[in-house]
Amino acid sequence: MYRFLLSRQWVILTLIALVLIPTMVELGFWQFHRHERRVAQNALIADNLRAKPAAVEELTSPGHTVPRADYWRTVTATGVFDTAHEVVVRRRTNADDRIGVLVLTPLVLADGRVVLVNRGWIPAAPDQKAYPEVPPAPKGEVTVTGRLKADETTGASGIKDLRGLPDRQVMLINSEQQSQLLDREVLGGYVEQTAPEPAGGTPELIPEPDHDSIGAHMAYAVQWWLFTAGVPVGWVVLVRREKRDREAAARTGDIPETSEPATAAV
Repeated sequence: MYRFLLSRQWVILTLIALVLIPTMVELGFWQFHRHERRVAQNALIADNLRAKPAAVEELTSPGHTVPRADYWRTVTATGVFDTAHEVVVRRRTNADDRIGVLVLTPLVLADGRVVLVNRGWIPAAPDQKAYPEVPPAPKGEVTVTGRLKADETTGASGIKDLRGLPDRQVMLINSEQQSQLLDREVLGGYVEQTAPEPAGGTPELIPEPDHDSIGAHMAYAVQWWLFTAGVPVGWVVLVRREKRDREAAARTGDIPETSEPATAAV
């Protein structure tokens, strides 16, 4: 009755179904784990943004790698901006997805150490080799409030650290690189400025990270699992249809129900 399942066509179809089932189950779990990571990250961002501000020196130090648990922590830093060693970070977008640069200015603390401050976004110069017109940083001692971020690396960001760039232009915000350029101790990570508000609204401060949206990963996971369930159901439907068609053909005499593939005469 079901000997047709041993035919080449049905063996291949069955093998494809057997491969699809675990593959789609795994894809579903992959999306589910992405959903879990997104939920955990949203909770971390929300908790750290609500946390009481801490002095930046309490959370990082020269050579320190900022752990994920401290990402987006609100910190304060008091010092004097060193605009002579200010650089811009190329190919960055603002809240409206316009491409420009970030203004990265060293802030010299009272003990002589430096913390990097991302003062915000400005449009790039018309000539990419030229240094853009950067709004001046506040003079004298200033207290900056911002979100603590980890050093950027190519592995984590996907941004290539290009060489041979024009003077005072970089691709990554990295305290180790800037420490070598400044020949001073630089605290690990950097501060994404949120206050004080810049005069005239420029540079544009970086907006607060999104910690409300969870994306569609859970929906994709359920979708993959529904596809998984549909494979055996579809296989059974096709088998029953094939059996019904063969029985009908056998009754009319077109194809015997127990027919086997013909063998070549010897």
